[in-house]
Amino acid sequence: MLDVVIISIAAFFAGVLNAIAGGGSFLTFPALVFIGVPPIPANATSAVAVFPGYLSGAAGFLSEIRAFDRRELYILLGLSILGGVLGAVLLLVTPSEVFSFIVPWLLLFATFLFAFDKQIRNWTKSDSGASPVGKTAATLVVTTYGGYFNGGLGIVLLALFSGLGFRDINLMNGLKNVLSFILSGASVVTFLIAGIVYMKEAAIMMLAATVGGYLGARLARRLPVSVIRSVVIVVGIGMTVVFLMRT
Repeated sequence: MLDVVIISIAAFFAGVLNAIAGGGSFLTFPALVFIGVPPIPANATSAVAVFPGYLSGAAGFLSEIRAFDRRELYILLGLSILGGVLGAVLLLVTPSEVFSFIVPWLLLFATFLFAFDKQIRNWTKSDSGASPVGKTAATLVVTTYGGYFNGGLGIVLLALFSGLGFRDINLMNGLKNVLSFILSGASVVTFLIAGIVYMKEAAIMMLAATVGGYLGARLARRLPVSVIRSVVIVVGIGMTVVFLMRT
Protein backbone atom coordinates (compact mmCIF):
# COMPACT_ATOMS: atom_id res chain seq x y z
CA MET A 1 0.00 0.00 0.00
CA LEU A 2 2.85 2.39 0.80
CA ASP A 3 4.34 1.71 -2.65
CA VAL A 4 1.00 2.53 -4.27
CA VAL A 5 0.80 5.79 -2.34
CA ILE A 6 4.35 6.76 -3.32
CA ILE A 7 3.96 6.13 -7.06
CA SER A 8 0.47 7.68 -7.09
CA ILE A 9 1.72 10.90 -5.52
CA ALA A 10 4.73 10.98 -7.84
CA ALA A 11 2.58 10.41 -10.92
CA PHE A 12 0.00 12.96 -9.80
CA PHE A 13 2.59 15.69 -9.42
CA ALA A 14 4.28 14.54 -12.63
CA GLY A 15 0.98 15.17 -14.41
CA VAL A 16 0.78 18.60 -12.80
CA LEU A 17 4.36 19.46 -13.82
CA ASN A 18 3.90 18.21 -17.39
CA ALA A 19 0.75 20.31 -17.79
CA ILE A 20 2.47 23.46 -16.56
CA ALA A 21 6.15 23.28 -17.51
CA GLY A 22 7.23 19.69 -18.20
CA GLY A 23 9.69 17.54 -16.28
CA GLY A 24 7.27 14.97 -14.90
CA SER A 25 9.67 12.10 -15.58
CA PHE A 26 11.95 13.58 -12.89
CA LEU A 27 9.34 12.25 -10.42
CA THR A 28 7.95 9.07 -11.98
CA PHE A 29 11.26 7.36 -12.76
CA PRO A 30 12.91 7.92 -9.33
CA ALA A 31 9.68 6.91 -7.54
CA LEU A 32 9.65 3.56 -9.31
CA VAL A 33 13.31 2.97 -8.50
CA PHE A 34 12.63 3.94 -4.88
CA ILE A 35 9.96 1.24 -4.45
CA GLY A 36 12.32 -1.39 -5.81
CA VAL A 37 11.75 -1.50 -9.57
CA PRO A 38 15.10 -2.07 -11.37
CA PRO A 39 16.31 1.00 -13.33
CA ILE A 40 15.66 -0.28 -16.87
CA PRO A 41 12.11 -1.56 -16.17
CA ALA A 42 11.52 1.62 -14.15
CA ASN A 43 12.44 3.74 -17.16
CA ALA A 44 10.13 1.68 -19.39
CA THR A 45 7.25 1.79 -16.87
CA SER A 46 7.71 5.54 -16.43
CA ALA A 47 7.45 5.99 -20.19
CA VAL A 48 4.17 4.05 -20.22
CA ALA A 49 2.82 6.12 -17.34
CA VAL A 50 3.35 9.54 -18.92
CA PHE A 51 2.94 9.00 -22.67
CA PRO A 52 -0.90 9.28 -22.94
CA GLY A 53 -0.69 12.88 -21.71
CA TYR A 54 1.11 13.93 -24.89
CA LEU A 55 -2.02 13.27 -26.95
CA SER A 56 -4.18 15.72 -25.01
CA GLY A 57 -1.37 18.25 -25.26
CA ALA A 58 -1.30 17.90 -29.04
CA ALA A 59 -5.07 18.39 -29.25
CA GLY A 60 -4.64 22.00 -28.19
CA PHE A 61 -2.66 22.76 -31.36
CA LEU A 62 -4.73 20.93 -33.97
CA SER A 63 -5.18 23.97 -36.21
CA GLU A 64 -1.41 24.55 -36.46
CA ILE A 65 -0.73 20.87 -37.06
CA ARG A 66 -3.39 20.62 -39.77
CA ALA A 67 -1.89 23.64 -41.54
CA PHE A 68 1.59 22.11 -41.48
CA ASP A 69 3.02 20.58 -44.67
CA ARG A 70 1.67 17.02 -44.88
CA ARG A 71 4.76 15.51 -46.48
CA GLU A 72 7.09 16.98 -43.88
CA LEU A 73 4.75 15.90 -41.09
CA TYR A 74 4.72 12.29 -42.32
CA ILE A 75 8.51 12.28 -42.51
CA LEU A 76 8.75 13.53 -38.93
CA LEU A 77 6.23 10.93 -37.76
CA GLY A 78 8.07 8.13 -39.56
CA LEU A 79 11.38 9.16 -38.02
CA SER A 80 9.67 9.35 -34.62
CA ILE A 81 8.49 5.75 -34.90
CA LEU A 82 11.91 4.59 -36.04
CA GLY A 83 13.72 6.58 -33.34
CA GLY A 84 11.32 5.41 -30.64
CA VAL A 85 11.92 1.76 -31.51
CA LEU A 86 15.69 2.22 -31.87
CA GLY A 87 15.90 3.96 -28.50
CA ALA A 88 13.82 1.28 -26.81
CA VAL A 89 15.92 -1.51 -28.30
CA LEU A 90 19.09 0.31 -27.25
CA LEU A 91 17.72 0.47 -23.70
CA LEU A 92 16.89 -3.24 -23.76
CA VAL A 93 20.43 -4.23 -24.76
CA THR A 94 22.08 -1.86 -22.28
CA PRO A 95 23.44 -3.81 -19.27
CA SER A 96 21.63 -2.86 -16.07
CA GLU A 97 24.81 -1.77 -14.31
CA VAL A 98 25.75 0.47 -17.25
CA PHE A 99 22.32 2.10 -17.29
CA SER A 100 22.45 2.60 -13.51
CA PHE A 101 25.79 4.37 -13.98
CA ILE A 102 24.59 6.74 -16.70
CA VAL A 103 21.17 7.54 -15.17
CA PRO A 104 22.39 10.44 -12.97
CA TRP A 105 24.19 11.95 -15.97
CA LEU A 106 21.05 11.64 -18.10
CA LEU A 107 19.06 13.32 -15.32
CA LEU A 108 21.66 16.08 -15.04
CA PHE A 109 21.62 16.54 -18.83
CA ALA A 110 17.82 16.76 -18.85
CA THR A 111 17.85 19.21 -15.94
CA PHE A 112 20.42 21.37 -17.74
CA LEU A 113 18.26 21.38 -20.87
CA PHE A 114 15.21 22.34 -18.84
CA ALA A 115 17.01 25.13 -16.98
CA PHE A 116 18.47 26.69 -20.13
CA ASP A 117 15.82 25.78 -22.70
CA LYS A 118 15.33 29.35 -23.98
CA GLN A 119 19.05 29.93 -24.42
CA ILE A 120 19.44 26.57 -26.15
CA ARG A 121 16.57 27.28 -28.55
CA ASN A 122 18.05 30.70 -29.36
CA TRP A 123 21.47 29.14 -29.91
CA THR A 124 20.07 26.50 -32.29
CA LYS A 125 18.12 28.96 -34.41
CA SER A 126 19.16 28.94 -38.05
CA ASP A 127 17.66 31.22 -40.65
CA SER A 128 19.42 29.39 -43.46
CA GLY A 129 17.86 26.04 -42.62
CA ALA A 130 19.51 22.64 -42.80
CA SER A 131 20.03 20.09 -45.55
CA PRO A 132 17.49 17.24 -45.85
CA VAL A 133 20.14 14.76 -44.73
CA GLY A 134 21.03 16.94 -41.74
CA LYS A 135 17.36 17.32 -40.78
CA THR A 136 16.82 13.58 -41.01
CA ALA A 137 19.92 12.74 -38.97
CA ALA A 138 19.18 15.32 -36.27
CA THR A 139 15.55 14.22 -35.95
CA LEU A 140 16.53 10.56 -35.74
CA VAL A 141 19.11 11.26 -33.04
CA VAL A 142 16.62 13.25 -30.94
CA THR A 143 13.80 10.70 -31.29
CA THR A 144 16.18 7.86 -30.47
CA TYR A 145 17.16 9.72 -27.31
CA GLY A 146 13.45 10.02 -26.49
CA GLY A 147 12.91 6.30 -26.94
CA TYR A 148 15.91 5.55 -24.73
CA PHE A 149 15.34 8.10 -21.95
CA ASN A 150 12.29 10.36 -21.86
CA GLY A 151 13.76 13.02 -19.57
CA GLY A 152 14.03 16.46 -21.16
CA LEU A 153 12.54 15.25 -24.45
CA GLY A 154 10.27 18.25 -24.93
CA ILE A 155 13.15 20.71 -24.59
CA VAL A 156 15.31 18.69 -26.97
CA LEU A 157 12.52 18.62 -29.55
CA LEU A 158 11.92 22.37 -29.29
CA ALA A 159 15.65 22.98 -29.73
CA LEU A 160 15.59 20.68 -32.76
CA PHE A 161 12.70 22.57 -34.35
CA SER A 162 14.48 25.89 -33.78
CA GLY A 163 17.58 24.50 -35.43
CA LEU A 164 15.49 23.32 -38.38
CA GLY A 165 14.23 26.86 -38.91
CA PHE A 166 10.76 26.67 -37.34
CA ARG A 167 9.55 29.95 -35.81
CA ASP A 168 5.85 29.49 -34.93
CA ILE A 169 5.95 28.54 -31.24
CA ASN A 170 2.40 27.14 -31.32
CA LEU A 171 3.31 24.86 -34.23
CA MET A 172 6.51 23.84 -32.46
CA ASN A 173 4.61 22.96 -29.29
CA GLY A 174 2.03 21.02 -31.28
CA LEU A 175 4.69 19.05 -33.16
CA LYS A 176 6.57 18.49 -29.90
CA ASN A 177 3.53 16.80 -28.37
CA VAL A 178 2.70 14.80 -31.50
CA LEU A 179 6.24 13.49 -31.93
CA SER A 180 6.54 12.79 -28.20
CA PHE A 181 3.32 10.75 -28.32
CA ILE A 182 4.32 8.83 -31.44
CA LEU A 183 7.88 7.99 -30.44
CA SER A 184 6.86 7.21 -26.86
CA GLY A 185 4.10 4.99 -28.20
CA ALA A 186 6.60 3.13 -30.40
CA SER A 187 8.99 2.66 -27.49
CA VAL A 188 6.14 1.63 -25.16
CA VAL A 189 5.01 -1.08 -27.61
CA THR A 190 8.60 -2.33 -27.76
CA PHE A 191 8.82 -2.38 -23.96
CA LEU A 192 5.50 -4.23 -23.70
CA ILE A 193 6.60 -6.85 -26.22
CA ALA A 194 9.83 -7.29 -24.28
CA GLY A 195 7.78 -7.78 -21.10
CA ILE A 196 9.74 -5.36 -18.91
CA VAL A 197 6.85 -3.02 -17.99
CA TYR A 198 5.40 -3.32 -14.48
CA MET A 199 1.78 -3.20 -15.61
CA LYS A 200 0.06 -2.66 -12.25
CA GLU A 201 2.33 0.24 -11.38
CA ALA A 202 1.96 1.69 -14.90
CA ALA A 203 -1.84 1.59 -14.72
CA ILE A 204 -1.92 3.27 -11.30
CA MET A 205 0.48 5.99 -12.44
CA MET A 206 -1.37 6.66 -15.71
CA LEU A 207 -4.58 7.29 -13.75
CA ALA A 208 -2.84 9.53 -11.21
CA ALA A 209 -0.96 11.43 -13.92
CA THR A 210 -4.18 12.03 -15.85
CA VAL A 211 -5.85 13.55 -12.78
CA GLY A 212 -2.73 15.61 -12.08
CA GLY A 213 -2.60 16.82 -15.66
CA TYR A 214 -6.20 18.00 -15.53
CA LEU A 215 -5.70 19.88 -12.27
CA GLY A 216 -2.30 21.14 -13.45
CA ALA A 217 -3.90 22.77 -16.47
CA ARG A 218 -6.25 24.66 -14.14
CA LEU A 219 -3.42 25.50 -11.75
CA ALA A 220 -1.34 26.85 -14.63
CA ARG A 221 -3.69 29.83 -14.83
CA ARG A 222 -2.89 30.84 -11.24
CA LEU A 223 0.75 30.01 -10.51
CA PRO A 224 3.69 31.77 -12.20
CA VAL A 225 5.45 29.37 -14.55
CA SER A 226 8.77 30.55 -13.08
CA VAL A 227 7.81 29.04 -9.72
CA ILE A 228 6.97 25.67 -11.24
CA ARG A 229 10.11 25.72 -13.38
CA SER A 230 12.19 26.34 -10.25
CA VAL A 231 10.56 23.32 -8.60
CA VAL A 232 11.36 21.12 -11.61
CA ILE A 233 15.00 22.25 -11.62
CA VAL A 234 15.39 21.67 -7.89
CA VAL A 235 13.82 18.21 -8.21
CA GLY A 236 16.05 17.38 -11.17
CA ILE A 237 19.21 18.38 -9.32
CA GLY A 238 18.05 16.55 -6.20
CA MET A 239 17.34 13.34 -8.13
CA THR A 240 20.73 13.61 -9.84
CA VAL A 241 22.48 13.80 -6.48
CA VAL A 242 20.46 10.87 -5.10
CA PHE A 243 21.31 8.63 -8.06
CA LEU A 244 24.97 9.67 -7.96
CA MET A 245 25.07 8.56 -4.34
CA ARG A 246 23.51 5.22 -5.29
CA THR A 247 26.19 4.40 -7.90
